[in-house]
Amino acid sequence: MSSERPWYRRRVFYVVAALVVVLVCAAGVFALTRPGDVFNKDVEFRAEPEQTSVPTPDQGKKNKKHKKADPLAGFQWADYGYSPDRRRFLPASASIGPPFRYRWSKGMGVLLEFPPIVVGQRLFLVKNNGIVVSLDKNNGRTVWNRDMGYLAASSPGYGSKRIVVTILERSRSGAGRVAALDAKTGKVAWSKDLPSRSESSPVVIDDRVYFGTEDGTVYAMSMANGSIQWRFHANGAVKGGLAVSNGRLFFGTYGGQVYAISRFSGRQVWHTGTSGANFGLSAGNFYATPSVAYGRVYIGNTDGNMYSFSADSGKLAWRRGTGSYVYSSAAVGQVPGGQPTVYFGSYDGTFYALDARSGATRWAYRDGGKISGGASLIGGIVYYSNWGKRDTSGLSARTGHRVWHVARGAFNPIVSDGQNLYLVGFGSVARLEPLSVAEERKRAKREAAQKKAAKKRQAEKRKRQAAKKKKRSKQG
Repeated sequence: MSSERPWYRRRVFYVVAALVVVLVCAAGVFALTRPGDVFNKDVEFRAEPEQTSVPTPDQGKKNKKHKKADPLAGFQWADYGYSPDRRRFLPASASIGPPFRYRWSKGMGVLLEFPPIVVGQRLFLVKNNGIVVSLDKNNGRTVWNRDMGYLAASSPGYGSKRIVVTILERSRSGAGRVAALDAKTGKVAWSKDLPSRSESSPVVIDDRVYFGTEDGTVYAMSMANGSIQWRFHANGAVKGGLAVSNGRLFFGTYGGQVYAISRFSGRQVWHTGTSGANFGLSAGNFYATPSVAYGRVYIGNTDGNMYSFSADSGKLAWRRGTGSYVYSSAAVGQVPGGQPTVYFGSYDGTFYALDARSGATRWAYRDGGKISGGASLIGGIVYYSNWGKRDTSGLSARTGHRVWHVARGAFNPIVSDGQNLYLVGFGSVARLEPLSVAEERKRAKREAAQKKAAKKRQAEKRKRQAAKKKKRSKQG
């Protein structure tokens, strides 16, 4: 037995030493590849002029012959993310902010995972059960609805007086569909079955619509008849919408790939991969829709990182880690008095504001729960919903202080027409109107009176309790 002990001890020593080497190597890999450790200062960042407030939306132009307003005329939030580059930033007036009052609220009877678009006097949305709905934005009444499939998870797009929708499943066990409907009547202009599912919110530019599918195909189709203009095949499912900027389409895939392709021909411009998951040894998935601004592409990944790539070359500018999945599509912009900033939430329950150039933290708001949906930057306030808490918050875009909160929300909560907000709850839509200065003063006066009355009641209650106590002491 004694002769075997040294060999046994040497064996244990070698095993422990090997484990130590493995751990040291793993620590080295993690140190080199951990989320948030990348910043390439040589990647171009293009300064942009500060955006001014959008003009006051009109109420639609009247047709001289019929003297009736065109319901589609006026302001447009025509795509998921507001603009084709999906910045999710509406530089509205500072007056478009809290406090709000409800003008109307409408239950939709089913989950609403994605927000409506705004076209003139109409809201258009796709419910998760595949029903496309047109609402009068002034009173919430249904103008028309059309059943287009079994399951959907995207916002529609608008162009050429038509609404375009993508459908995840056209039947209980079927693949997807893309269709165009007349925006005024809901009549189906054309409908095309797809060989794969799609939850990619379409974007319309000129006479073409662009979207992706789960089999990795990106389509360019004619708005006139749905004919395919070109296809591109990526190496992974294309879940999010495509962002459009400078004649290019940008998107990410499952498997951690990011692409830029020509929107005119579908030819690849550049392609890059990521390796931010599992200690830098594998890639996560891009579910989010990218945002393109300042010559960069910003997109979150389920590996827990927000990425910034050069829009020209695909070179990684920075990578910033969070505590969990980043499904959230980012809002990107510069508010008055602020700097270019990327706003997004993480499944770790934190909402982040990062320097758009470097990825450095401007501020972070710890909310708890799980933040899954995209952010919307309206004026100087950034709005997001918390999937874990089923609520919606508005934070100061410059400071991160919470300035508004409502116990309603789930994924992608807010769009705007430049005058009002439209709030999407778990299964409802509501119109929120900012209070006027006079109304706000009246409200503040009423609240002050209520507080004064409550304070007086408390004082009287304490006085009565003191009198009773004094009476009992005398009786004793």
